[in-house]
Amino acid sequence: MHTDGLVIIPTYNEIENIEAIIREVLGLRKAFHVLIVDDGSPDGTAARVRILQKEFPDRLFLEERREKSGLGTAYIHGFRWALQREYPYIFEMDADFSHNPRDLVRLFNACSLHGADVAIGSRYVKGVNVVNWPMKRILLSYGASFYVKMITGMRIHDPTAGFICYRKEVIAQIALDRIRFVGYAFQIEMKFRAFLKKFRIVEVPIIFKDREKGNSKMSGKIINEAVFGVLSMKWRSLFRKKDF
Repeated sequence: MHTDGLVIIPTYNEIENIEAIIREVLGLRKAFHVLIVDDGSPDGTAARVRILQKEFPDRLFLEERREKSGLGTAYIHGFRWALQREYPYIFEMDADFSHNPRDLVRLFNACSLHGADVAIGSRYVKGVNVVNWPMKRILLSYGASFYVKMITGMRIHDPTAGFICYRKEVIAQIALDRIRFVGYAFQIEMKFRAFLKKFRIVEVPIIFKDREKGNSKMSGKIINEAVFGVLSMKWRSLFRKKDF
């Protein structure tokens, strides 16, 4: 089945979610392809995907990596795979249903019909649209977003969002081999690099729902990277422009 959109879903131990999320995405009225980038999940996530590939042979793809190497490197692997196959629209999405698959169509329309280069599924563009998060985590995430806006100058309400549609041209013009971050700060760096290149970035309001199955990958190290990494990223963009 022909499509112009590829949805990249990185996985590590998502056996409880993977089949349901794949079926939901591939069952949408708008035709998408799905690429799973699995980091050697010991729970059999990749094996389940291989079984599903028999059912969706031309729409579901799997790239297996040997070990857990970080969200950023998984997406970069997927981006390169997508560019080689010339998908016009490339999506990032979590496996755990925190992102509603039906919102993929809204992100796609923002780019394909309304001229955006990057469409972000935003939790904060219209108030705080987060379900089932403890207040501490909401404050941390919202505070991080405000901090990133202040440091980078980007007027993006949800710079750490991981539910995104990119036009192929954006990914092609970002120096993927120079991206420093591997955790959630990767999301900030991708948007910052697109912002510096003057791409049109829009936010599409979504409702973000915390995962019901499986375990969160959030850690202190990831938060540290976001806080201190953003400062160093801004510094490099000013004084080491060749990196950007």
